[in-house]
Order: sequence, then C-alpha cells, then structure tokens
Amino acid sequence: MNNRVNISNYITTARVFIPGVLFLMVLMTACKNDPKEIDALTNKSQMHEDKAKDVVIIRSVRGKIQVRIFAHEFIRNEFAKPPYTDLKNGVRAEIYDDSGNINSVITAGYARGYEQENNLLLRDSVLIVNKKGEQLFTNELVWNQQIQRFFTEKPVKITTASQVTYGDGLEANQDFSWYQIKHLTGTVQMNKNEMPQ
Repeated sequence: MNNRVNISNYITTARVFIPGVLFLMVLMTACKNDPKEIDALTNKSQMHEDKAKDVVIIRSVRGKIQVRIFAHEFIRNEFAKPPYTDLKNGVRAEIYDDSGNINSVITAGYARGYEQENNLLLRDSVLIVNKKGEQLFTNELVWNQQIQRFFTEKPVKITTASQVTYGDGLEANQDFSWYQIKHLTGTVQMNKNEMPQ
C-alpha cells in the first residue's frame, strides 16, 4: 500500500487559494461606503430642485390679482413627498380685494408651500397688517388659500386702535377683518397716543 501523499497538489492549491482569499479580504475592506455620501449622490429629490433669487409669485383669477408674494430665495421640489416650495430669507405677501386694493400685508422670515393642500406655512416673526392698520403677530401661521383662512395654535398678539390682545391659537379670514382667538390670555386697553409704533 502506498502511503505517500502528493504534497505538490496541496502546494499548488494553496498557491491559488491563499492569494485569492487575501484579494477578496482587501476588496471587501476597500468597498466601504458612507451612507450619507451615497444618499447625497443618489438623492433624486435634491437633484430636481428649482432655485431662484428675488422671486415674485402672482396668483390671479380671471385677470384680477388676488395675491402677490415676494421672496428673496425660492426653492421648489416637485419630487419630494409631498412636493413643496420654500421661500427663505424674508417673505412678503400682499392680498388684494376685487377692486385691486391691498386688503392686508403679511411678512415672515420663512414660508413653505404645499400646492396639493393649498397651504402656506409661515414662520419666524409672522406679521399681518390689514387696511385698518390692525396687526396680528405670531411665530407660526398656516394660510389655506383655497378657503382663504389663517390658522395657528401658537401664541398671538393682536394690536388694534384701542387695545392689545394676547391669546393662544387663532382663526382669521384672509383680509384679517375677522378673527377668533381660541384661548384669550389677556387684553390691555390703550389710548391712541400710547400705541406702540
């Protein structure tokens, strides 16, 4: 009986197998990817953003301007879920009546619009001034343009010719001629000469 083992077969196999395993190990360690880098390269929603500076958006019906919005920075993303439009670095909106007169003016630091819902979310020092000079101040406000109403759950301050009213939560119409505070927290009567500028 022949007990000799042919070592040359094992050596040949080892010469092929060991370098192959080492190559695969090096390849596996070299193929690490940062998930953030991959997302940045493959994020289609960011690739499809439309951007512009100093934009004027006009909404009209039958040739009559209803709203004119001014924004310093405009970013629109139709591929996001849900699609949105960001207005940054200062926003101003003028709301017009049927005769072409300004009914109210809104200013805010930032706004995000959702066209499907007809909602514009305003944030950062939101101020509405109606044609009587009455003012609404809050830090967050939802403006539904379809039903022409404002909504907020945040603290509000309303200044009229005779008083300053504070509360939490509010619903108001678009020209700010009517409003309802959900939770009144205080009212201060003022003389016209004492009103803050």
